[in-house]
Amino acid sequence: MNKIAFIGAGSTVFAKNVLGDCMLTAALQDFEFALYDIDLERLHDSANMLNNLRETTRSRVQIQAYENRKDALRGAKYVVNAIQVGGYDPCTITDFEIPKKYGLRQTIADTVGIGGIFRNLRTIPVMLDIAQDMQEVCPDALFLNYTNPMAVLTNVMNTYGGIRTVGLCHSVQVCVPHLFSSLGMDSTGVQSKIAGINHMAWLLEVTRDGEDLYPEIKRRAREKQLEKHDDMVRFEMMLRFGYYITESSEHNAEYHPYFIKQTYPELIERFNIPLDEYPRRCVAQISRWKTMRDELVQNRQLSHQRTHEYASYIMEAVETNVPFKIGANVMNTGLIPNLPREACVEVPCLVDASGVTPTYVGNLPPQCAALNRTNINTQLLTIEAAITGKREHIYHAAMLDPHTSAELSLDDIVALCDELIDAHGKWLPQYR
Repeated sequence: MNKIAFIGAGSTVFAKNVLGDCMLTAALQDFEFALYDIDLERLHDSANMLNNLRETTRSRVQIQAYENRKDALRGAKYVVNAIQVGGYDPCTITDFEIPKKYGLRQTIADTVGIGGIFRNLRTIPVMLDIAQDMQEVCPDALFLNYTNPMAVLTNVMNTYGGIRTVGLCHSVQVCVPHLFSSLGMDSTGVQSKIAGINHMAWLLEVTRDGEDLYPEIKRRAREKQLEKHDDMVRFEMMLRFGYYITESSEHNAEYHPYFIKQTYPELIERFNIPLDEYPRRCVAQISRWKTMRDELVQNRQLSHQRTHEYASYIMEAVETNVPFKIGANVMNTGLIPNLPREACVEVPCLVDASGVTPTYVGNLPPQCAALNRTNINTQLLTIEAAITGKREHIYHAAMLDPHTSAELSLDDIVALCDELIDAHGKWLPQYR
């Protein structure tokens, strides 16, 4: 029997979305869903939930929970990754609270910035351990990575893990519908082209019947900026740099040096920036799980509709050889020539029985490429730190991060990194 392994299956809601989609996919009916998580209670909660869902969907799939990761991976054709190393408490709390002591504020802290750097550093060793297991028991599996920081982890798995990896983020799917909805525009029949890097990919083209819709988009965006709304950073970036960005304003506020500044605190109010947004979400999710657990795990009437997550569509395209187009994170094998070849980029890809084939994009507009490179610098130096074990490359990554370097002196950046290394000691023993 073919196998889909899900690593981090204790993410019960996400497991329902991805594996529930697979249950509704005819080409995946004869697969085993192999679940693994280090939290055994959550692992078995997810298994119970999926077994209930299997009954209501009348799916033929088999559900199996594994307490040994290598056993879960053994013989897998596809591996879905949704781990979070260190969790909210203590690691996310640490990533927010220690930088605050230095006057460095964040919103999400899971991509770049000081929070993204340290999330990478504690996750990369685990990812490489997974890669080593896969080399032994399923070397030809397609690894579908959903874990952030997306660009770095997808890069590491391809470059150093030796595993065929594609990074998946739903910001591409929702970009155009969200933009058009927020501006009161109809997205029916719209054609778009998106490329760049994860969480900072660009809506390069947006047309309907050959008509460029950007002039009308920008006209409405200028009007909307006169009042408070939840996408002010992205609209400002579009109006200043010419193109709309895929990921949300709360994310993009911390990817650039322009918005969260000690010397201009009024910018927080002006651009409606939700500082400490991710910790609030975590606390809300933890609280909500207490009631959601009964609704999901014990519910024998559980239903599901196929979501926009790419995983099931990728597997379906491979199994049936019916092509499907996605936006995905892959290595930059000349796909975007004015970004570094060592970088992981987000580009349109075609999926069929041969796997995931990226498409050539060409040069990005120079200002867009330049903004991408500011984040790629930190990504590549974070990888260098993780692979070499050299503490100085952690400093370099932070020194080159746009937001961190705009706010702190070199001495403070080093002191901040040292304090975070000590605080994350359990997860970062190689740097102590």
